[in-house]
Amino acid sequence: MHAARRGDDAEAGDADRVVLRAEVRLLLMPSLRTATEADPSAIRPMTHRKRVLFVCVENANRSQMAEAFARIHGGVGVEAFSAGSRPSGVVNPKAIRFMAELGYDLAAHGSKSLDDIEGEFDAVVTMGCGDSCPWVPAKRREDWALPDPRHMDDDAYRAVRDEISARVRALLASL
Repeated sequence: MHAARRGDDAEAGDADRVVLRAEVRLLLMPSLRTATEADPSAIRPMTHRKRVLFVCVENANRSQMAEAFARIHGGVGVEAFSAGSRPSGVVNPKAIRFMAELGYDLAAHGSKSLDDIEGEFDAVVTMGCGDSCPWVPAKRREDWALPDPRHMDDDAYRAVRDEISARVRALLASL
């Protein structure tokens, strides 16, 4: 009977260590904290991470927000990237402002080139850039053909942002 209790205690101790490791990861990686506070199930084993890439010409608005939402909605189960075929070099201040409304700091992102992206992806999503986006190896490809919100008023910009969030959530659920 004593041995059985020690076995139960050992199993409980293992579970406590797993939870503690997850909590330490959250403390050390603030970007994970936001995602897991919104959805505690976002803590998943690191071995099953899905790789997703969001592409638009400038990598300044839509693809940046999509990358952010993939990190928010996917948590540690997703490796999210964004890039542009002709990156502008900056993230649009409106994108930064409207993501800040949701508690996400997009100012930490940078506009990146597709030339800097390597490897295969579970999904590559173009944001309506058509032929400007070169081929990138992926198990799944989608073109969302979203309007570029760069010159939109605040309400229209938020509508595009919220549409991107919904589409990212659906994409991740289907992978």
